[in-house]
Amino acid sequence: MSLLEVRNLHTHLTTRWGVVRAVDGVSFTVSEGETLGLVGESGSGKTMTALSLLRLVPEPAARIVEGQILLDGDDLVPKSEREMRRVRGRRISMILQDPQTSLNPVFTAGAQIVEALRALRAGDRRSLWRRAEEALRQVRVAAPAQRLRDYPHQMSGGMKQRVVGAIALAGEPHLLIADEPTTALDATIQLQYLTLLRDIQRRTRLGMLFITHDFGIVARMCDRVAVMYAGRIVESGPVRVIFREPRHPYTEALMASVPRLDETVKRLPSIEGQPPALHRLPAGCRFAPRCAYADERCRREYPPTFALGPAHEAACWRGAPSPTSR
Repeated sequence: MSLLEVRNLHTHLTTRWGVVRAVDGVSFTVSEGETLGLVGESGSGKTMTALSLLRLVPEPAARIVEGQILLDGDDLVPKSEREMRRVRGRRISMILQDPQTSLNPVFTAGAQIVEALRALRAGDRRSLWRRAEEALRQVRVAAPAQRLRDYPHQMSGGMKQRVVGAIALAGEPHLLIADEPTTALDATIQLQYLTLLRDIQRRTRLGMLFITHDFGIVARMCDRVAVMYAGRIVESGPVRVIFREPRHPYTEALMASVPRLDETVKRLPSIEGQPPALHRLPAGCRFAPRCAYADERCRREYPPTFALGPAHEAACWRGAPSPTSR
């Protein structure tokens, strides 16, 4: 059984312009010790998917209208807020995108880690402080006893990201959601942080959902990848298969825009046009207006998801099993 199984998840936001289908029928799984990469342009629904898993969508404008989120076989969608407080941190946790805004500038790192620990487990201040020091040591912070007394403005970007990671891992969750955790880091610190997450995963058999737009990170961190566009997953499969043989035109376009060390080009390819407005979606394939292969059927009918190989799927008419399907 999968650690996490998401089935036909729909999360909608009600706005003055209409209903925004931010997550529109998303399904995927994450197993114990596995990392699933979720990639796509900004606005494709990646972060809203993550917030839906934690039941932290911005209510009342946003709500989960359909689907199941099965964590260890337990559906999180019908749970009350009180029940979800016992799930967050203990069974599922999240590293947010920007540590600068995740940490409160007027409290020390130690106070913020202890606050998270107090919500997760009983203990006096001294025992919680020792556990906070151990949490920093786990994410390889040098001189953790000293760092507990530092404020966020006294830390580098990499150090703040490690503190945020320590808070997320303090409750020893089964599943960790990492929402572009290396965005604010330079290349050297980024590599150190990714190596750290990998080492922690190997020791604890942690399942990870890694949200990113960087295919270099996908290649280093992920076992499988799901490509998201306009609220839906358009292709998914093992990382090596997706890199070697992308089948959805959007995945092909994303891969083509990645610089290659063995080629010299004057200008990188780009994807023309813009993603559709999520409150005014086209009837057919949502990528059709930007797709070089699109025909009348693509503009008229949204394609089903076709199986292309072992654990490899794509929602594109080019993947239809017979020539008459296109």
